[in-house]
Amino acid sequence: MKIRDLFKKKKKIEQLLTDWEGADGCLATDRIAVDGMPVGYMYREEPAENYQGYDSGWRFLAGDEDDSYDMVNNNSVYKLNTICNFSPDIIPLLHSPYGAAYIRTKDGELKPCEEVLFPTEEEE
Repeated sequence: MKIRDLFKKKKKIEQLLTDWEGADGCLATDRIAVDGMPVGYMYREEPAENYQGYDSGWRFLAGDEDDSYDMVNNNSVYKLNTICNFSPDIIPLLHSPYGAAYIRTKDGELKPCEEVLFPTEEEE
């Protein structure tokens, strides 16, 4: 397993997510957590039964990961608060229901996305 050098490692991760209850784990690509890119695309799926105790269902991508990006080896599990430190503008969206998806537009805002761009195996 590769040890990731978090982009904000030398800066203190602040407690930004103060009103969250429940599972607070999420997946994020290295483009965010290692390279320091803001969240460009986020979606929430219902966690598998065996992960419901700690998986919030949120998945975060920078949005520039293409088919050649090794998603298996270039993402990891993080606390939601950690990803909030990279993109604080995601905080108001985190209470969205399963199935929600947001994409960062050219003006820099996260807007609802009508379809999940990275479907789960059940959706394919």
